[in-house]
Amino acid sequence: MSANLDQDRVRWPGSGSRVTSGSVPFGYYLGDTCSSGESTFENDCSSSAMWAAKRLGYPIVDIEMIDVNFYACFEESVLEYNRVVNEFNIVNNMVDLTGLPQSQYPNLTGLGVKSTGLPYVVQLSKQYGSEALVNGETPLKRNFIYVSASMSGSEQLYDLNKLIGEEKEHLTGSRIEVRRVFHNRPPAVARIYDPFSMTGMSYGNILSEMGFAAYSPATQFLMTPIFEDLERIQAIEFNDMVRKSAYSFEIVGNNKLRIFPIPTNNFKLWIDYYLEKDKNITNFYSGSRYEYVSDPSDIPYEYCKYCKINQPGKQWIKKYFLALCKETLGRILQKYSTVPIPGGEVTLDGAELRSEAKEEMGTLLDKLREMLEKSLRVNQLENKDKESDAMNKMLSRVPLHIYIG
Repeated sequence: MSANLDQDRVRWPGSGSRVTSGSVPFGYYLGDTCSSGESTFENDCSSSAMWAAKRLGYPIVDIEMIDVNFYACFEESVLEYNRVVNEFNIVNNMVDLTGLPQSQYPNLTGLGVKSTGLPYVVQLSKQYGSEALVNGETPLKRNFIYVSASMSGSEQLYDLNKLIGEEKEHLTGSRIEVRRVFHNRPPAVARIYDPFSMTGMSYGNILSEMGFAAYSPATQFLMTPIFEDLERIQAIEFNDMVRKSAYSFEIVGNNKLRIFPIPTNNFKLWIDYYLEKDKNITNFYSGSRYEYVSDPSDIPYEYCKYCKINQPGKQWIKKYFLALCKETLGRILQKYSTVPIPGGEVTLDGAELRSEAKEEMGTLLDKLREMLEKSLRVNQLENKDKESDAMNKMLSRVPLHIYIG
């Protein structure tokens, strides 16, 4: 009797004990609330153990595994299925979920993610907006330097790092990044109606030419084609470029500003700039650590309820479970490669079982990832595009009705 008890402890007796928290390593799927008619983890775990034992040769051959070994393999196969599916969801929804408050959605498993990813793109675009001077996150500063007419042409070189960075911003090791220098003539379009402009179009000239010199320009209007304004703007700009010293500037060396032409009066020259120390700071979501989704490690995907896994998923789990059982049994049998018997010895097939199991597990994982890859959002959109093209091609062959009135 004692020998039979010892034998049952190391060999499959034909059925297993009740699946409880003491018979599975983790118990993640125990006690899930399921609807009537849905298979629970406990029932499938027990029945799958008997199925796997028979697939391994029981009762014709003894199986050196007991119920807790089978149950551990079954739980691991469900965990592996969840892991692969969750990894796929993380990759597919990473852009949409980055920055999501974790307290708002502590578990995304079973929830559909409906998003275009636009909020994340908008956040990124703000950094590009800083470069384009359009609604960026880095504050654009504005300040001025004094330009003196008393300085000679060789002295018209202004150190912006010193005049703005050190004296106005009190920087020690950081530089400023100059973005705009407001040193230019008034725009030509503002000088078209300048009464002192020889190439412009003064009010007096317009009214005299058209015979309205006696009327007030505040209440009388002259309709002219838009190309006339454009040609006058071009005339003013060419006149300034050819006959006058052009307003310009250049930045040389380490933020040294030289302006043209040599000023004839003193004035304030305004400059837009960034502080390099502001631009070099990476932007983070405000809040404490782990308050927002930041990377694949903290996207809140949890274990899916076993009873909510569909039939193809459960079939994959059972096949992977059988491969895990082969791998476990092979590891047990490989402890002794041969067993002596009266008149000879028996060679065990542990190594072959482990090799076969690893190949099967690799194939199953590849098939699961391939299926998930096909359901990526981008691949679904491509399939819909092909479907739409095929539908339009079919509809183009439908004969149109001919109406005779």
